[in-house]
Amino acid sequence: MQVRSLFLEILRLVSIVGLIIIAALSGTPRSFAVEKVPLPIPAWLRPHTGTGAGQIAPVVLERARALYLQKVREGVVKNPCYLAMDATRPTSLGRGKLGRRFYIICEDDRTFRAMSSGYGSGRNLRGIASFKNGTQCAKHFSNAQDSNLTTGGAYVTAEETTSFKGYYRVSGKKDVPLLRTFVQFDGEGDTANARPREIGGHPAVTLRPICRKKAPQSPHANKDGYVRFGKLVNYTSGRSNGCTSWSPSDSRTIIAMLRGNPTTLYIYPEASDIDAVARAVKARKSLSRAGLYWNFSCLKQIRTPKFWPKERLEPIIARYQKAHPRPPPQPLPICRR
Repeated sequence: MQVRSLFLEILRLVSIVGLIIIAALSGTPRSFAVEKVPLPIPAWLRPHTGTGAGQIAPVVLERARALYLQKVREGVVKNPCYLAMDATRPTSLGRGKLGRRFYIICEDDRTFRAMSSGYGSGRNLRGIASFKNGTQCAKHFSNAQDSNLTTGGAYVTAEETTSFKGYYRVSGKKDVPLLRTFVQFDGEGDTANARPREIGGHPAVTLRPICRKKAPQSPHANKDGYVRFGKLVNYTSGRSNGCTSWSPSDSRTIIAMLRGNPTTLYIYPEASDIDAVARAVKARKSLSRAGLYWNFSCLKQIRTPKFWPKERLEPIIARYQKAHPRPPPQPLPICRR
């Protein structure tokens, strides 16, 4: 039995080395959407591969693995796990069940985990353009500044920063601080502006509405002795400002895994995928026969996806902001209680 286990382990190691060599010989693709030769999927991962609930679509897994092996070869990451996200999947499956579209894959210990995550909400620039996403499925994608939209492609996780968002009340009269950790993403290609866009991952919690409360003893108090105060809102089942948001419990797992140990994140779909699916839908072609993928239930809801390149969308946003300047900042209202 021990000999057989040793033999299987040797085969696994040989397979991983072979994949890294294949990735090295293939060079660095400009976009994983144009990768022609997918790397073989390990046998243990195959039951997790598919379009069903809790599974990862083959194209998403293939690209996520290719990105991970490339960055391992380059010495960029050493984390034994990598991440993937399928932004074409729905937010929920009905009856209170969240859709699972974010994945942690750890090939060393053969573990696979699928969980929920948020996607970019988009915006409605009234009278100019609307690229607002619904609460269930994403139709619009972009890498434009201030678009609040998700961009598919390759990322590497970077530093984590924890910031104070304010206090909220728990049982009785106890106020506790909300300290939210943000994991910065660095991208390449269409995602190269992830850092100036402040794109990353964080728990899907915030405080609303916000007022200021007198608490001079707090280390977070301003010069006048006030702190931010609000009601804790969990928007795990909602959308984000373009970042990847996770439930509080999943966030703890992910952030602990990434602390001081970066890894790769591949988000599907890329701009070329979106354009190809849109053309196929317009021509009434079968996606599967055309070698394309989009979650069926969401495609039925959104009809046609759309990618807004930053070169097109940023001037539109700038024009709207010029016509609708933000009012000067006002002090937060005093809390009534």
